[in-house]
Amino acid sequence: MRLQGKTALVTAAGQGIGKASVLAMAAEGAQVIATDLNPKLLAAYEGVANVRTAVLDVLDKSAIQSLVASLPPLQVLFNCAGFVHNGSILQASDDEWEFAFNLNVRAQYWMIQAVLPGMLAGGGGSIINMASVCSSLKGLPNRFIYGTSKAAVVGLTKSVAADFVSKGIRCNAIAPGTVDTPSLQDRINSYADPVQARKDFIARQPMGRLAQAPEIAPIVVYLASDESVFASGQIFAVDGGMTI
Repeated sequence: MRLQGKTALVTAAGQGIGKASVLAMAAEGAQVIATDLNPKLLAAYEGVANVRTAVLDVLDKSAIQSLVASLPPLQVLFNCAGFVHNGSILQASDDEWEFAFNLNVRAQYWMIQAVLPGMLAGGGGSIINMASVCSSLKGLPNRFIYGTSKAAVVGLTKSVAADFVSKGIRCNAIAPGTVDTPSLQDRINSYADPVQARKDFIARQPMGRLAQAPEIAPIVVYLASDESVFASGQIFAVDGGMTI
């Protein structure tokens, strides 16, 4: 039970990596608050040991503050919420840019700002941010807004880590490659030829396959646990070899 005695909050916990991480942390003994915008997705946690749920819109700063104020002290935050935009700079719009930076970056800033005082008062904590291999780590075609916003997450992560490294706070990020999630399937279905689109996504993975969400969750558990106590400000690529 590597997370016994820890309380963790996860955003976008209704499906994909968020859900896999909630289940993995709960299995390791953590008390997990699984949050999502969609209450129907959260209903799947009914009866799951060590998990409680809360509907949360991470684009609503007051809702974040109210939720955190109602919770017991947190030792772990996993900022998992995000959105992937398609297109180059020539297809980008100001509205898409604003939405991406609000969800992919500002929401993480608000979540961290809300939980940090409690973590500091409790003697420390682990903050885990969702970045991506598509960021400052690697440029990918037709991911202009997404890659730029995720590069900002890398900077956010390192800045928080630098400011609080001597105060018991660790802040790291994970950078997955392409993961076979409901979100990815929605994007695939939006293509004119979904079958070819899936083949194209697989083709850019050196391992010749997509990752599964439960294959990302172990790095979340590691970063949440005391096993990673000497790691902060790092970006952990779990990308099937994309950045070799």
